[in-house]
Amino acid sequence: MYGFINTCLKSLVVEKFGEETWAKLRDEAGVQDTFLTYEVYKDEITMQLVTEACKLLEVQPEVVLRQFGEYFFEFCKRSGYDHMLRTLGGNLFEFTENLDALHSYLALSYKEMNAPSFRVERNPDGTMLLHYYSDRRGLCHIVPGIIGAVAKDFFNSEITMEIVSQLEELERTGKKEHVVFLVTQWPAGPARSSMVGSKAGTQSLWPLANQHNAMIWIKEPPHQKRSSISFSMHRSHWETIRGLVRLGKGKLLRGFEPVYPMTLNVDLKTFCHAFPFHIVFDDQLVVHQAGVNLQRIVPGLQTMSICLDQYFSIVHPEVTFTISSIRKFINSHFVLQTRRNMMPEAWRGRPMLQLRGQMIWMPSLDRMLYQASPLLRSLQELEERDMHISDIAPHDVTRDLILLNQQRLAEIELSNQLERKKEELRLLSQHLEEERRKTENLLYAMLPKHVANQLKEGKKVEAGEFKECTILFSDVVTFTNICSLCEPIQIVLMLNSMYLRFDRLTTVHNVYKVETIGDAYMVVGGVPIPVSSHAERVANFALGMILAAREVINPVTGGPIQIRVGLHSGPVLAGVVGEKMPRYCLFGDTVNTASRMESHGLPDKIHLSPTVYQALKNKSFVIQKRGEIEVKGKGMMTTYFLERNLGVSEQQIMGISDIEVGAGQQDSQMSYQPGVHRPGLFAV
Repeated sequence: MYGFINTCLKSLVVEKFGEETWAKLRDEAGVQDTFLTYEVYKDEITMQLVTEACKLLEVQPEVVLRQFGEYFFEFCKRSGYDHMLRTLGGNLFEFTENLDALHSYLALSYKEMNAPSFRVERNPDGTMLLHYYSDRRGLCHIVPGIIGAVAKDFFNSEITMEIVSQLEELERTGKKEHVVFLVTQWPAGPARSSMVGSKAGTQSLWPLANQHNAMIWIKEPPHQKRSSISFSMHRSHWETIRGLVRLGKGKLLRGFEPVYPMTLNVDLKTFCHAFPFHIVFDDQLVVHQAGVNLQRIVPGLQTMSICLDQYFSIVHPEVTFTISSIRKFINSHFVLQTRRNMMPEAWRGRPMLQLRGQMIWMPSLDRMLYQASPLLRSLQELEERDMHISDIAPHDVTRDLILLNQQRLAEIELSNQLERKKEELRLLSQHLEEERRKTENLLYAMLPKHVANQLKEGKKVEAGEFKECTILFSDVVTFTNICSLCEPIQIVLMLNSMYLRFDRLTTVHNVYKVETIGDAYMVVGGVPIPVSSHAERVANFALGMILAAREVINPVTGGPIQIRVGLHSGPVLAGVVGEKMPRYCLFGDTVNTASRMESHGLPDKIHLSPTVYQALKNKSFVIQKRGEIEVKGKGMMTTYFLERNLGVSEQQIMGISDIEVGAGQQDSQMSYQPGVHRPGLFAV
């Protein structure tokens, strides 16, 4: 199928159910997001989309296909085929009868189109039988959707369509599925509602005028018999219209009757030149007459008593080459193609000639007239068959069609190129958007989000003072010795393993990673977004660091590494430093004191300053007093060791808790619970 079909299906899903539904359907079906109008795609793509749509929407295929049929009609109108469809026929019967002709015309642009075929029959009771032929099985339920939409929009009527039979017809050599629909039509409006609860046996016929002032007999809805007065008024109206038709010197006519001459006033030679591609044959397919140009191209037709099927095969409709099959499909256009083995040597390397035309049965002669023209889509096809415009009769619109379609094909090629460029630009834009997100994520990893956004907008970031925050420093015990005894790659792998675990914990406890220098790791709570629970967050992060460090292997000893951790709370000044490689840095005595807590700490211990102890002492933390120690540059200080948090488990500290809290509680100032996922605060 062409991409036009799949684009229509996508448009239906997006319009009715939204972009998210289409994205899910596309992923389930395993197909691309967009389809080019003039690109040919495998039928399996369309079938897979329909199948997955049935599963996703939990409806039967018949419902999906019928709705698709209704939408396809509207999609075609919006795509520029409105006028073409409206002029196809004056009533539903004529419209359906000419669908094959429409497909034949569209095949000029869509060369690989494999369209279904339609044939209609009138029934005496005003209904009609619609024969649907297709190489694709299981799509027949699209037809009621399309025909119903046509009847409602173009002919202001409603229909019911029920399947009468589903078989393979013997006359046909292709179009494997043959479905016969019984079509019943009635005017749209109040009459429709009266059908509920009515009996089919009470139906009658009444005339409906079409736009060409012709009479179409359709089935009247049950219990809608007209009174004799209203019917008489309706008939008088039509008699008045007919009475307006005048011919000659005022003679009133009740209807048109053609006048035929006594004899045919065209000699045989003129006829064969005027219609250079016609053929006359009998019920045994014996050729009795052929146009002059067709004789020149197919010299075998000059031989007496040759059979038409020796030199031609039927391409459309796909029926057996017998007079009975031809007469059964006589309302269809016929495409015949020359047989290669019967053509002259000069034609052996060329594409075969195709003729497109109408079959007309002449009962008085028991002959069939095939009035045809060469089926050519472009000047290139004309040249490939060594033909010229002059070979086509001047009155034959095929001349104009070739020239117009040559321009049309050029426009289609240009449109196709534009579509491809548009798709390339869409994919490029999508790729650029992905790269932009990656760049932003990298930038946000280096700087606070609001600071990064200000820098992107070219604004100057002012330094900010934070009156309360908690700073943490950590380092690896005996890191210098480890470096002297190991290869550089081992050091890199060890630090990377450690920092990946620490980085994940910053997300769990929503603290800001300031920087890493060698084995030193620095984080802060309450900066750049002030929160009252900054000390609790950093304390729980520190407990997580001790647990995470046990999973990192010391390349020298083969055991887990040991780290020292120090915390201090107080005021800081924060701002962006540098332009080439801007960094968000913290300044103040609080930073120095936190660093001293780390350097004066002990292996696998979390060393707390007095200010941190005051912030944590009334919480669920277990804190051991270390006592007074001399701190370089600070003198004597009473410090403490953080042991654990009784309020949470180790799993929660590490961010692997199953606890979930309602999404409505997102206030950043709420009581802090480690390991609990709150959108916007913690990402466990």
